[in-house]
Amino acid sequence: MSTECRMRATVNQKLTEMGERERLKELLRAKLTECGWEDQIKAHCKEVIKDKGLEHVTVEDLVAEITPIGRALVPDSVKKELFHRIKAFLAQHAT
Repeated sequence: MSTECRMRATVNQKLTEMGERERLKELLRAKLTECGWEDQIKAHCKEVIKDKGLEHVTVEDLVAEITPIGRALVPDSVKKELFHRIKAFLAQHAT
């Protein structure tokens, strides 16, 4: 396991143990709803289903097609806010 993988696992464990991971997920959900991200994703899903036909689209196909779009549509301001919160959490709880 690489150093980066171990570090990610440690950070993830610390966030989970302290309950911060759930708080960050709730913040992310709220921010994405606030900026209209969910509506954009729903519209893309409907478009894919309309283009391919309901009987020709599986959930797996939809997820594979929408995931990169969804990631790209997350506003930079939301990404930055989450990054800063994680950074502050880690600085506060460094061991």
